[in-house]
Amino acid sequence: MKLVIQGKNIEITDSIDEYVNQKIEKAVSHFQQLTTEVDVHLSVARNPRINPKQTAEVTIYANGTVIRAQESSENLYASIDLVADKIARQLRKYKEKRQSKVNKVKTVEIVESQPVEQDLIGDRQPELPSEVVRTKYFAMAPMSVKEALEQLQFIDHDFYMFSNAATGEINVIYKRYHHGGYGLIQPRPTNGNGSNGKVAHNDDVADIESAQV
Repeated sequence: MKLVIQGKNIEITDSIDEYVNQKIEKAVSHFQQLTTEVDVHLSVARNPRINPKQTAEVTIYANGTVIRAQESSENLYASIDLVADKIARQLRKYKEKRQSKVNKVKTVEIVESQPVEQDLIGDRQPELPSEVVRTKYFAMAPMSVKEALEQLQFIDHDFYMFSNAATGEINVIYKRYHHGGYGLIQPRPTNGNGSNGKVAHNDDVADIESAQV
């Protein structure tokens, strides 16, 4: 298993490196047959308005699935402890889902012609950073909406961007805070022709309505 540790606004000392390796290796010890690579990102916020300031983020690549967890506290070692426990739970959930053949159905409403901003931010106050502070690159293999929804369960984010295998389009699936369930954002031609804000692909609707959540 490959483990990479990176830091932002912090020096990765030998003691930090040893602690991360110890905690993360223990967290994934029962799932190493599923795990190919682990990325650990440690950061300290310099902005006095950001609390808590010490963040540990773990991203695991497991047989084509991305599993992610993030925790913050006022102590870096505490953040590492918290994220190690969280990623272990995420891996356990992923393994159980792979082994399970039972589909639990939950109907999900798709947003039609209404703004999605409130669904994405919930009751939080949006605040844009003054600059791009981090850039991520990742392989975007084509997948169905149902597969994208399953991926969303493991990344500890409110949204997931993917390449829709049925259309070749870039779509975003996201959690809806006020209305519950999930929404799907799809591109629409700017010339006015299209679905007038409605979901354009019936297969996608069927996928997301029958997805296991």
